[in-house]
Order: sequence, then C-alpha cells, then structure tokens
Amino acid sequence: MSSSRVFQVVNLARRQGLLRPRDLEVKGIARQYLVLAMRQGLIERLARGLYRTPGTIATEHQSLAQVCKKTPTGVVCLLSALRFHDLTTQNPHEVWLAIDQKASSPRIGTVALHIIRFSGASLTQGVETHEVHGVPVRVYGIAKTVADCFKCRNKIGLNVAIEALRDCVQQRKASVDELVRFARICRVERVMSPYLEAML
Repeated sequence: MSSSRVFQVVNLARRQGLLRPRDLEVKGIARQYLVLAMRQGLIERLARGLYRTPGTIATEHQSLAQVCKKTPTGVVCLLSALRFHDLTTQNPHEVWLAIDQKASSPRIGTVALHIIRFSGASLTQGVETHEVHGVPVRVYGIAKTVADCFKCRNKIGLNVAIEALRDCVQQRKASVDELVRFARICRVERVMSPYLEAML
C-alpha cells in the first residue's frame, strides 16, 4: 500500500514539475509518503515546502515557477517579464515580482526576489498565465510590461524602458493601441508618448 502511495507522489511531482505538500493533501495523500519518497531518493527538496523529482532539467524560467508556486497571487514583472517575453538581453539575477500594496513580502529561500508593490488596475490589468514546469506562472503581458518599465524607470533605468519599447515596436509584439492603453493605466502616457511617436 505504501509503495503505491509513494508512486503516486512521484507521478504527481513528474506531472506538475514542482510539488508542494498541500498538493498531496488535495489528492488525499498523507505527507508521510513524501518523506518516504525522499528517503528512497525518488523526490528531492528544492526549497522549504517545494519538491521535485531528481534529475529534472532546470530551465531559465524555473525560478519563476518556484516563486509562483509559493506566491500564487504575485505577478512576474519588469526585468523578469522582459526576459520572459524575450524583450531584453539582460538576465536578472533576481525575480521581479509585483504584489499588492498591503500584502506581506514573500520569502523563498533559494530565489532572490525584488518586490514591487502595485495597487488597483496597475496590479490587476494585463496579467497572463503561462505554464512553466506544470506551474501556472502569472506574468504581465508585453504592453503592460513596457508601460511598467516607464512607471518604474527610476528603479530600472530609463534606457531599459526605451529599449523595451523600441524592441516591442520593431518586433510588433504589441499594438500601439495596447501600448497607449497600458500607458494610461500606469499613468505614464505623457512620459511614454514622445518616445512612442518617435519610433512610429
């Protein structure tokens, strides 16, 4: 009986990519079988409360999956979102995550986080969900990310925002209407418009 439960734990980890103890509870599997699977070398601990099967190939976006598994209400933003959408050559060493103004800051032992606090439409609009390692990863869409870069230009640099806008326009990754809409939502239309007009 215990071996079939261990097998279920391993299968779940393979299917989902990353596993949390609460994922087992949903399936009616006691946590002791996760411990048994670890003792047998079938599951490894990645971080506190986060597990995977050994030999799982790490990808560039694995840290995003780890963060979103532990913080399902957060949204990948700014430099991490630019990287996700292939709009920058920079590879940030930390995950940029947007959370609500009043939310407590998450802590994920193995991943460095850069927390940005948004509220209202700036937090909720433009969110897309992509699956990475079987984990739903919430990330801002391209037009929203570009607008966010102008909104947070003092944190990431105006040159990064301009480069993101230029690449977005040249590669036609978002329409002008989308860019203007999110510039309004982020209240940076006046700042962003001259650069956008110069690129059209």
